Amino acid sequence: MKSANDIRRAYLDFFARRDHAVVASAPLVPHNDPTLMFNNAGMVPFKNVFTGAETRDYVRATSSQKCVRAGGKHNDLDNVGHTARHLTFFEMLGNFSFGDYFKEDAIEMAWTLLTKEFELDPSRLYVTVYHTDDEAYDLWRKIAGLSEDRLIRISTSDNFWSMGDVGPCGPCSEIFFDHGDQLEGGLPGTPEEDGDRYVEIWNLVFMQYEQLANGDRVDLPRPSIDTGMGLERVSAVMQGVHDVFETDLFRSLIEASADASGVAAYGEHAVSHRVIADHLRSASFLIADGVLPSNEGRGYVLRRIMRRAMRHVHLLGEEEPLMWRLVPALVGKMGQAYGELNRAEALIVETLKLEESRFHQTLHRGLHLLEGELEKLPDGSDLPGDIAFKLYDTYGFPLDLTQDAMRGHNRGVDIEGFNVAMAKQRADARAAWSGSGETATDNLWYGIREDHGATEFMGYERGSAEGTIIAIIKDGDVVDSAQSGDSVSILTNQTPFYGESGGQMGDTGILVSSGASGASGAKGTISDTRKYLGDMIAHVTHIEDGSLQIGDVVDLQTDGDRRDKLRANHSATHLMHAAMRDVLGDHVTQKGSLVAPDRLRFDVSHQNPLTAEEISAIE
Repeated sequence: MKSANDIRRAYLDFFARRDHAVVASAPLVPHNDPTLMFNNAGMVPFKNVFTGAETRDYVRATSSQKCVRAGGKHNDLDNVGHTARHLTFFEMLGNFSFGDYFKEDAIEMAWTLLTKEFELDPSRLYVTVYHTDDEAYDLWRKIAGLSEDRLIRISTSDNFWSMGDVGPCGPCSEIFFDHGDQLEGGLPGTPEEDGDRYVEIWNLVFMQYEQLANGDRVDLPRPSIDTGMGLERVSAVMQGVHDVFETDLFRSLIEASADASGVAAYGEHAVSHRVIADHLRSASFLIADGVLPSNEGRGYVLRRIMRRAMRHVHLLGEEEPLMWRLVPALVGKMGQAYGELNRAEALIVETLKLEESRFHQTLHRGLHLLEGELEKLPDGSDLPGDIAFKLYDTYGFPLDLTQDAMRGHNRGVDIEGFNVAMAKQRADARAAWSGSGETATDNLWYGIREDHGATEFMGYERGSAEGTIIAIIKDGDVVDSAQSGDSVSILTNQTPFYGESGGQMGDTGILVSSGASGASGAKGTISDTRKYLGDMIAHVTHIEDGSLQIGDVVDLQTDGDRRDKLRANHSATHLMHAAMRDVLGDHVTQKGSLVAPDRLRFDVSHQNPLTAEEISAIE
């Protein structure tokens, strides 16, 4: 039996022999891609290569990419433990061609790898093609000798891939393995296709078109190949099991969970051991890549994963933190392929132990209250939404844990009622906030941006520039003009002023009007510069002399000495960040900062207070 490590190595070696550059996995946190929470497919690190925005010194590549699907559009969290193949963390084996080879070579290499290198039985392999892709259909017939009953045309989006509304796209061929008639399930394209018998193990994407904004689809000048094979799924096939949790990747983790808890690995608690094993993998790799538990963004997703696993630790009857005790088993299984696990092992252990200890009281209180509410409900009825919201809002018990607990009782949660309660609380909060004298002006800023677009920032090149006034805001309203003595926010079409962002204070300075459009000349002091909606820059201005109106051309002059001090302190935060990563580890990430002319503050993620020795080393 080949281990998953053997299979990974064999895959990469196969394509290396065919002139593919072996590319190391990118971190789980995407680089310069704000559209994604986590890397969730093998092609993500190559996205800019496919679009032509980036060039590399190879035209063929192969990789085993770490992936997480536990938030946003791609979210497998709720299914984990209850199915034979859903995971939050998985490895995607892939081979890629950037305008080099195309369909024929991709199909030939895929078939050779599966039937010769991996020695899979060809009679148990089925292939789908997009219903209009006659070229791929004919190539599969020629190369693999597939009969018509094992070559299936599919007309749905499952067999057509696109990068987005516009950009590269093309038809797919998916390869399925038949696990045998002892399992339920039908062929792809049938009503029973979601069963466990026929499982997709490899997807070949033929990027041959470009989708245009006007709806047209044109041929790409250099068609490309993107493929993805789930290591866990192909390991199940090659190890003679149909369930990924029965592969060697998971057996050692499940056995470690059973040993640590004293609860048998199989039987009534099998789901809990599976959830713990999967979530240990995703949590550990996320921590190793610099994500730490928090209440927002990626850190919040990590916390959800960890807390869901901790509920299952509780179901095993374990009262003490358990997940951290399983980390050595994970490092032993995957540390050779992913050195970051070895380097971050101590951090992973401490983070898991600390988070589990902190959550212990919340979990017990929430489950106790939930059990009390269950006793009041009629048999078979769902938990009312207002009760679920009370658990969430008052006691800090996450909704997904409530849903998970209710699933264990074969019941659901009234999500609509939960959302109504959430909306009411937000409305009450907004009313209280408005009553404090603040004015909500989001609609105002959206309206200005819709009429005039974003502000062009020129401050990297110069400290002064001319700009045309496009909007004046006074007391929360758009006005046509401002007079001497007024305090207003002024927007221009372009500006050298930096708007407060990322913890760095905004620029200060002056503006001077020449009196265009008939208005008298004016001078204003800019005490702050703020950014709205991400790309609109407003100058907080007190009009000292004269008057201003929309359309006036003004000379905008930043305070150069103050900007130099801000720039120096901004650079210092980067130096401090690098020093802290050197001393404390690569997990240290910026969580906030204040960059002022006379001081700076830098907030980072770290699980323990700094020692005097660590502070000295950083300094």
